[in-house]
Amino acid sequence: MLFMKKIDFKKLDGYLLETFLVILEESSVSRAAERLGLTQSTVSHSLAKLRGVLGDPLFVRSGQGLIPTEIANSLKGQVQEVLDHMKALTEKRDFDPRMESMHFVVAANDMQRDLIFPDLLRHSMDEGIDLSLEVRPSGIPSVSLLRDAKCDLMITPRPPEGSDLFQQKLVTGRMMCFFDPKYGKAPETVDAYMAANHIDVRFVLGGSSSDVFKSSIIDELPKPKVTVSNFSGVPKFVKGTDLLSTEVEQMHDATFKDLEMAPLPFETHPVSIYMVWHERSINDPAHIWLRQKIKERYQK
Repeated sequence: MLFMKKIDFKKLDGYLLETFLVILEESSVSRAAERLGLTQSTVSHSLAKLRGVLGDPLFVRSGQGLIPTEIANSLKGQVQEVLDHMKALTEKRDFDPRMESMHFVVAANDMQRDLIFPDLLRHSMDEGIDLSLEVRPSGIPSVSLLRDAKCDLMITPRPPEGSDLFQQKLVTGRMMCFFDPKYGKAPETVDAYMAANHIDVRFVLGGSSSDVFKSSIIDELPKPKVTVSNFSGVPKFVKGTDLLSTEVEQMHDATFKDLEMAPLPFETHPVSIYMVWHERSINDPAHIWLRQKIKERYQK
């Protein structure tokens, strides 16, 4: 077929083909994203890449859903056959984490680091798995960290966008107030909150932990009395003072476990934390293993 001769097949991969089939079956990018366990923007990026490679819109909007083009319908059987062959190839490749020596570089701030990786490493060692980790601070991470192979994976509430990046939501939490109950209490009104002494995290690589704060009640957090460069410094300042820290509730599971936690006196938007990786590692069994272990740690 003339159309097929124009395709640069080297730009296709198993994930793109699977995305195509799921969108075809669901007639919706949002439902396809939910089924694949990915964000809607990641699936939209994949669809845009497919359209560029195949030179066809593939799906057109009709009402609340998507209708496949003639080209999309004609490709369904061929794409499924290719995926079946790819699956057969990977099934022949044995992967046993106990037989591998695995090293990963992860970009994550100390909150995400402490919440996931100490337990992950201990469990791996208990299971006889040779795993080594290099966890680097990410600040507000940039696309280049993954594109330039400066890290294998990032964990962040501020995932960078890119057609060659994939992201998966790990957890969503509420913004909460952290304090030392011996020296203060949770503010009960907006005015009390605004008048309190606050502490914030400002990352060495740029950005602040308060950048994820969004509320329809107040535009931004009060100017902090203290700023530190990482989350682990917050409890040391809060203890024995009336300082307040406003962070996502998952902090109480690790770094802020010795502080009291209470709801804010106003509504805020929830904060999600994402796992982000580059397309080069999408099908690597060791990377797949690591991503699965991270999901298990967050969703325990």
